[in-house]
Amino acid sequence: MSPHSSAAPAALPAAQVMAAIGGIYMAQSVVGGIAFQGVPALLRDGGARLDQVGLAYLAFLPWALKFLWAPLVERRRLPQGSLQRRTRGIVLPGQWLLAALLFLLAGLGQPALPVLLAVLGLIALVAATIDIACDGFAVEQLPPGRRGWGNAIQVGASYLGMFLGAGLFLILAASQGWRVAAAAMGGLILLLTLPFSLVREPARPAGTAPHRPSLAHALGRPAVRLSLAITVAFQAGTRLAYGMTAPLLLDRGVELASVGWINGAGGVAAGLAGTLAGALAIQRWGARQATAAAMAVQAGALAAFLAVVLDGSAAPSWLIALALFKAGAMAAGFVTLYAFLMGQASLAQAGVDFTLFQCADALTATLGGLAAGALAQHLGYGACFGLAAALGAAGTIAVPVLMRRLAPHPVSGERSV
Repeated sequence: MSPHSSAAPAALPAAQVMAAIGGIYMAQSVVGGIAFQGVPALLRDGGARLDQVGLAYLAFLPWALKFLWAPLVERRRLPQGSLQRRTRGIVLPGQWLLAALLFLLAGLGQPALPVLLAVLGLIALVAATIDIACDGFAVEQLPPGRRGWGNAIQVGASYLGMFLGAGLFLILAASQGWRVAAAAMGGLILLLTLPFSLVREPARPAGTAPHRPSLAHALGRPAVRLSLAITVAFQAGTRLAYGMTAPLLLDRGVELASVGWINGAGGVAAGLAGTLAGALAIQRWGARQATAAAMAVQAGALAAFLAVVLDGSAAPSWLIALALFKAGAMAAGFVTLYAFLMGQASLAQAGVDFTLFQCADALTATLGGLAAGALAQHLGYGACFGLAAALGAAGTIAVPVLMRRLAPHPVSGERSV
């Protein structure tokens, strides 16, 4: 049997897998919400300078660079010479460590900035490592026919987790204090870990060929290289537009509180609607066609948003409506794209391959955010959203072309019908 055979491994019931990964992915987003939104807001509210607030975003680096240690994690998860899977041995201790670090923050109170950044960096490192193992588990255990719903659970749980980490954490910090807020988040992490703690992974099938996971093996496969290009082409326009949407709304007269509701409850509602639409599209058309359709919808959303941006007389309500539509299209795109990418990951090292795809997306988001700020500052919002719409239109051509270059029978399957 080849290292990337398409033979299906022994798998758990899909409902149990979805509950387990839903809890872990929600916990990941709780941590992300605390690090990227909650803590920066508290720092600024406490009088920290903007350059100090920006340091909190250094915690994003482990998620962008986790491909560097993904092979080590995957070798631990799938030991060579053994049929055992050891995902539980990585995920559960990692989750317990996350909770312990949040309890540490609760015990310290709101610590000095260097200590806070050090703990946040360690939390991000642990969370990113857990993510590698959980992604590999999801690719292995979700059958092709359930990957659409599996990714809908993942994306939906991520939206809810971000809402809890950024919203509930701040509410508790404002009303009950830092210690209660951090301790509550630690308890929430433990609660969300319970479904995964009930999982008992089956062994890999007899006859599985020995394989040593590596980046070289991943990058040596045309399917991985093409999928990396598809990821960038799919996400470039949306990522460029994402960071400048809230500043545009503020500059067009939308109140700060209203922007908060749009990014909070409105964004979560639009995101959950988008995840459902994405899952239904995969169920109907399969991952490839659904991904191409989602690319077209995203391009249309970007073009419509640009048209309103260029129309200086348009009412802010139009911008708000299209911002929410754009958020829903983005969520549907996440579901379809990552269901497709699951089908391109080798079962011999799913955690490595899928991590590469995620890091390509994270790098696209980072560069897109930097470019958006520079474009909007020096050339105006029209240039920023104009380039985003152009990249979206280019993606509607590039993504299907790149998909046609893939082998007709992917490594682990990606069709869901």
